[in-house]
Amino acid sequence: MEMNLAALAAGIGAGLTIIGGALGIGKLAASAMEASGRQPEAAGTIRISMIIAAALIEGIALFALVICFQLAGK
Repeated sequence: MEMNLAALAAGIGAGLTIIGGALGIGKLAASAMEASGRQPEAAGTIRISMIIAAALIEGIALFALVICFQLAGK
């Protein structure tokens, strides 16, 4: 059985991308909740900033996944 190393590398890269994105969003959410607890009157501003940052993290993770799978296809 011949293993395609490009597909294996893409799978590992995709997994690392997902782990990195999840850790980033988890750290972001933890920091936002801590900030909201310390300063409840700024919760709205903190929430908006958190949503924007989470969207950017998700975009980077999706971009990295696309690159992994494109490299596996070559």
